[in-house]
Amino acid sequence: MKAIVIGSGFGGLALAIRLQAGGIQTTVLEARDKPGGRAYVYEDQGFTFDAGPTVITEPTALDHLFAAAGKRVSDYVELVPVSPLYQLRWEDGYQFDYVNDQEALERQIAAKSPRDVLGYQRFLKYSEAVFEEGYVKLGHVPFPDFGSMIKVSPQLVKLESFRSVYSMVARFIKDEHLRQAFSFHSLLVGGNPFETSAIYALIHALERKWGVFFPKGGTGALIRGMVQLLEDLGGSLRLNSPVNRIRVENGRACGVALQNGESLSADLVASNADVVHTYRHLLREKPHGLAEGKRLGAKRHSMSLFVIYFGLKRTHDHLQHHTVLFGPRYRELLADIFHGATLPEDFSLYLHSPTVTDPTLAPPGCSSFYVLSPVPHLGHAAIDWETEGPRYRDRILAYLEERCIPNLRADLVTSRIFTPFDFRDQLNAHHGSAFSLEPVLWQSAYFRTHNRDRKIGGLYFVGAGTHPGAGVPGVVGSARATAGLIFEDFKQMGKAA
Repeated sequence: MKAIVIGSGFGGLALAIRLQAGGIQTTVLEARDKPGGRAYVYEDQGFTFDAGPTVITEPTALDHLFAAAGKRVSDYVELVPVSPLYQLRWEDGYQFDYVNDQEALERQIAAKSPRDVLGYQRFLKYSEAVFEEGYVKLGHVPFPDFGSMIKVSPQLVKLESFRSVYSMVARFIKDEHLRQAFSFHSLLVGGNPFETSAIYALIHALERKWGVFFPKGGTGALIRGMVQLLEDLGGSLRLNSPVNRIRVENGRACGVALQNGESLSADLVASNADVVHTYRHLLREKPHGLAEGKRLGAKRHSMSLFVIYFGLKRTHDHLQHHTVLFGPRYRELLADIFHGATLPEDFSLYLHSPTVTDPTLAPPGCSSFYVLSPVPHLGHAAIDWETEGPRYRDRILAYLEERCIPNLRADLVTSRIFTPFDFRDQLNAHHGSAFSLEPVLWQSAYFRTHNRDRKIGGLYFVGAGTHPGAGVPGVVGSARATAGLIFEDFKQMGKAA
């Protein structure tokens, strides 16, 4: 049997590894010159920049994946724990070290708002309960029909998944700084804390259970390790191989046609590409593809991101690996980002400083960074990023210089930007969305793109647009769910099932 996986992001590679380990000859097709999808790597003047995911939160998902292939993660890459998990900073000078240490967390909470210590303990218990139901039990389980959703609905209703993350945090915690500290995490998977289902409060318990890790050599080193594992198993990766369309005969996916005119045959095709792009473009010759593309395109999609990658000719030992810089507004800014038609004047930022953990990612005595700002996607805000991008970059760099990186612009060696236009044009992301479908309740589980297409046989999906959603644990979990369906459908007794 042969399988083709379109796209070499975390989800695509994880699925390919499971299929290959289970006895299905698998080829991954990647349009770009390097693997990784959103986890691309830029190299410039001795600096290494991870383009996308930098937070590895659930190492057991990777352990399970590598074990399915008879290997260990440590055979291919070293995961280094990061502490604090994040440092949170506000413009009024307040600072909170988000650590995986109960006493240290409660000590900081008590210093800020003594009445919230008990409230935090109650929130943690709630987060752990949602984690157990929403992630441990369902994070890698597909929802192929409505009946599968009905079975789990009572427990999700009991846990008030119909509420928002922020409203649930606010029930337990009263201080506004602390409310923001314990609700921002849904942004890491493309969700507005004021609208994302409270089930995503599980992220706190997930991080508390395992911590946050960073691959030595950068996230790209983990991607390279996954590619090596795939190839060690006998699978293959083809770069510079953009797919033009998915071939369908007699109601079944039977291969792909590449943009160079080459045709490849397979018994099944799985797409790690954007779900709207897959249906609207790769299946454009089929009425079902056009109809699904239209339906999915009309759904709510996550915000986009504006990212600056930059290298400096000195180090800054006062910085932590992950820093979140909250702007002057929270609720109002998020409303502008998720629903506004213009670019907000203010911003909140995530600053990634990987050389704090791994100095080899920059030349000696230097440091590499990326900073991202959530921005509206192109379906809401028709911003000309060709013009606005350089201006927005300069505003953000000036802000960072004022707040946390002295002499930044004078020390600047190299920089590049990645805008919503790039998400749209380089990653085929609908509206330039950074995380595919927005993780609101009615676009989750059964209501998300199914891991197996309901009409075209042999066609499967993996990645951020499918269940369970975005984030490294989410897309790796989606690969496990999709692989299970494939082995069930093809009656493969693979050890990766």
